[in-house]
Amino acid sequence: MSSTRRVELQGYRGLAALSTVVFHVWQQYYVYDAEGAHPPIDNPHLGALISLEVIDLFFVMSAYLLTLSYARAAIDGEDRTRPGRDFLFRRATRILPLYVLAVLLVWSLRNPALPGDWRDLLEHLTFTHVFDQQRIFYTLGPTWSLSLEFAFYLTLVVVGPLAIRACRRLRTRRARAALCATGCAALYLAPLTWIAVAHHALGIPHTNWPVYFGPQARLGGFAAGMGLAVLLVALGERGRIGARRATVSAVTAAAGLYALSYHSEPENIWHTYYHPLASLLWFVLLYCTLHVRTAARPRWHALLCSRWLTGVGLVSYSLYIWHEPLMLALYDSGVLPSSQAAFPAAALMVVAAGVLVATVSYWAVEYPGSLLAGLRDGKGRPREFYPVPKPKPEAGAGAGAGAGKKPEPAVVS
Repeated sequence: MSSTRRVELQGYRGLAALSTVVFHVWQQYYVYDAEGAHPPIDNPHLGALISLEVIDLFFVMSAYLLTLSYARAAIDGEDRTRPGRDFLFRRATRILPLYVLAVLLVWSLRNPALPGDWRDLLEHLTFTHVFDQQRIFYTLGPTWSLSLEFAFYLTLVVVGPLAIRACRRLRTRRARAALCATGCAALYLAPLTWIAVAHHALGIPHTNWPVYFGPQARLGGFAAGMGLAVLLVALGERGRIGARRATVSAVTAAAGLYALSYHSEPENIWHTYYHPLASLLWFVLLYCTLHVRTAARPRWHALLCSRWLTGVGLVSYSLYIWHEPLMLALYDSGVLPSSQAAFPAAALMVVAAGVLVATVSYWAVEYPGSLLAGLRDGKGRPREFYPVPKPKPEAGAGAGAGAGKKPEPAVVS
C-alpha cells in the first residue's frame, strides 16, 4: 500500500476520533425525565449525523491493515508474516502501555478507598469487561471495543496461518483468492447469525450488552476488513476506479450510513442489524479510497490527507482513551456549562482539550511504549543489542594448520 493511502487512512482515523468525541458529549447533554429522553438539540437530522456510530470503521481499518500480510502470503506466496507470538507482542506494545496507565489512573481516582471495585479493575486489565452486563462501560467506557480488538488478534493468528497452509495446496491464484474470500464471508456470517438468533428466536433485548457487544456479535466488522484486504490483494493493480466512480460510490455509501443512523430505533430491523450493515458500507467507502487510480484521485481525498486531520489521526488512540474521563472531569468541576443549549460550546471545549491531552499522551506514553517492539527482531526473536563479534580466522589457517604443535605458554603481564 502506498504511503498516500496510509495517510488517507490516518485521515479517516482523525474523522472517526472527532466524531466519537462529539457523540459522547451529545450523550452527556441528554436529559431524561418521565416523558422520555431529550437530546441537546431537538433536530432528528442533526441527531442522526452526530449519532452515526463510527466504531465499525475502526474495526474494518484495523482488520484490513493487519490482514494484508496474511492475504499476500496466502494468495501470492509472499510469506512475510510474523510468528504469532511476535505479532501479539507487537500489538501489545502498541495498545497496552497507554491502556494500562489510563485504567489504573482512572480506576484509582474513582475508587479512593481500597479494596474498591476490584472486579472492575481485574476485568478491564484482562479485557473481559465486555462480558459483564454491569461493568462493561465502567472506568473507561469506550474501551469495550479494545476487548474486541484483542479477540480479533487471537482469531487472526489462528486463522491466518491456517489459510496460508490451505492455499499452498491450491494451484491457481484464483482458487486461493476464492478460498480466502469464502473464509472471510464465513467469519462475517457467523456474528450475523448470532444476532438473528438472539433477537428473533430468543427475544433478547438490545440492552443485554454482552450479547450484542461481545465478539460473537461484533467480529463482523473485522471480517469485512479482512475481506477488503483479500479483495485488494487479489485485484492487485487491476480494476482501479476513476475519480467520478469513486466519488459516486463513496457518496452512496455515506448516504447509506446516514440513513442507517436516521432510521435506527431500538429493536427495529435497522437497529438490530446496524453494525453488520455499517461494516459493509465502510468496506465500500474504504475500497473507493484505496483502489482509485493514482492519477485520478478525487478531490475529497485532499481532506483526508490534510495535515490537521492526519495530525488528529496520529493521536486518535490517545484521544479515544482520554476523552471520556476528561469530559466527565470538566463537567463535574463546572468547567463545562450544564445547560443543554450550551452543547455546541461544550463539544468544542472537549474536542480542543481532548486533542491537547491526546498529543501530550501520544509523545509521552504511546510513542515511547511502541518502541518496545524493537525488543524483538524481524524473525520474532529477542533482539541482541550487544552481539559478541565472531573471531576472525588467522591468515593461512586451514584444515590441519598447526597440527601437532604444542600450544605456547600464555604471557602474563
